[in-house]
Amino acid sequence: MKIIAPAAAAMTAVLIPCTAVYSADTTKIGYGQGTAVDSMNRPVDAAAFNSRYGDLDAFALSEDDKRIIITFDQGYENGYTEKILDTLKEKNVTAIFFLTGDYAKNEADLVRRMINEGHILGNHGMTHASLPTLSQAEAEKEIMSLHDFVMNNYGYQMQYFRCPCGEYSEQSLETVQKCGYKTLFWSFAYVDWKTDSQPDPAEGIKKLTESAHGGEILLLHSVSSTNAEILGEVIDEFRAKGYTV
Repeated sequence: MKIIAPAAAAMTAVLIPCTAVYSADTTKIGYGQGTAVDSMNRPVDAAAFNSRYGDLDAFALSEDDKRIIITFDQGYENGYTEKILDTLKEKNVTAIFFLTGDYAKNEADLVRRMINEGHILGNHGMTHASLPTLSQAEAEKEIMSLHDFVMNNYGYQMQYFRCPCGEYSEQSLETVQKCGYKTLFWSFAYVDWKTDSQPDPAEGIKKLTESAHGGEILLLHSVSSTNAEILGEVIDEFRAKGYTV
């Protein structure tokens, strides 16, 4: 699985048909990377997810064992994204920002800055609805209504999807694939989204650096004051360990 940044300015509208007949398992599964790791410090559950669902273009790790990919879930704005973007620019790092419909509609200046500074926009669902709880038609609408909104309003064609709530089924992964997307989960995340109970910055740095591993897809939330504070130091620590960020 390779992450490729699209040339957004050159994009034109592309219709992505989703209609298909499905026979895959509809059981809802809540994703988690677990705590057990292999000899490369990679969560074994993330590696197992790749093995099981890679043929559906669904991944929790990248194949590049020299790189760490930083991703942010953008459910709503809490005043820290600008500082995060400043740090990424200072450190010459590009990230993937997974937008919900509300974010894409309400934070146009920040979204345009993400595009202009070379970051990748990902699709996190128009309403952040759990795909396995939706009908086939509703799931396709959840994906493609946001796809079309971003295409029509920003001239940007998204290609990566992150399942809202971290919930999926085999059928929902097929739906995402047939809509022209790759599904990205993550191989490390920590409790950073509780705005009234933020991690201690030193604790956050320790967790993020001790868990670092090649091929890591790191999930962070931009609503976190801690993440905004420690991001630069975390990037420096990743690089000191020999990783490309």
